[in-house]
Amino acid sequence: MSFMANFNTHLNVAFMVSGTLSLTVYKAGLIDDSGFLVCVALGTIGGLLPDLDSDNSTPIKLGFNITSFIFAFGLVMHWRSDLSLLALIILWLAGYGFMRYVVFHIFTTMTVHRGVIHSVPYMAILGLGLTCLSYYGLHLPLTTSWFYGLFLFGGAMVHLSLDELYSVNLSNMKMKRSSGTAMKFYQPKDKWWYLLLYTILALLVYAAPPFEMFWSRLSDPSAWAQLKVGILPELIKSMLQ
Repeated sequence: MSFMANFNTHLNVAFMVSGTLSLTVYKAGLIDDSGFLVCVALGTIGGLLPDLDSDNSTPIKLGFNITSFIFAFGLVMHWRSDLSLLALIILWLAGYGFMRYVVFHIFTTMTVHRGVIHSVPYMAILGLGLTCLSYYGLHLPLTTSWFYGLFLFGGAMVHLSLDELYSVNLSNMKMKRSSGTAMKFYQPKDKWWYLLLYTILALLVYAAPPFEMFWSRLSDPSAWAQLKVGILPELIKSMLQ
C-alpha cells in the first residue's frame, strides 16, 4: 500500500473541499462570481503544491512543461523583429530545452521530497504571499485577497492531511514510517531552512493586510443570515412547512 495519497486523490479531494467552501462563502455574499471560480481553482492548486519537491510528481512535470513553453514563447516574442525564422526556431528550442532540462535538473537536485517545501510554514508563506500580492499588487478588495490566500493555504493543508492519513495502517492501526513527514512545522536536520522560513513568514504577517477588517466581514451575522435563507431549495422548504 502506498505511503502517500496519489495525484488523483489530492486533486479530487482538494477540488471537492475548495468547491464546497467556495460555494458557501459565495452564497453568503462574501465573494462575487469571479471570486468563487478563483477560490475553487486556488484551493485545487493548493492541493497539489506540497508535491513541488517530488522529482516524479505530475504537478511539477506539468508545471515545468508549461513554464518552459511560456519561457520559450517569451524569448521568441522579444526577439521576433530582430532574428530570422531559423534563428527564432533555434531560440525557441534552446529556451524550452534550457528550462525543461537544465533548470528542472537543478531544481530536482536541490530539493528533497517531503523536505521544507512539504511543510506547514512553507505553505503558509505561499498563502500569505498571495494575499499580499492580491491586495497590494493587484489592488483587489481586502476580503477577496484574504480568501485567495486562505484557499491556497487550505488546499495545501488538505494535501498534507491526506498524506498523514495515508501514513496510518488502518488494518492494524499502526503508524507507517512515513508518519509525521507530511504535516511538518519543524525538522532539526533542516533547522537553518526553517529559521529562514519562519523569518519570511513573520515579515509577511507584519506586512499583511489588516486581518481584523477581514474577520469583521467574515463574522458579520447578516452574511450568514443570507446563507441560512438560501440553504435549502424552495421545493424542500415547501415540503417542510
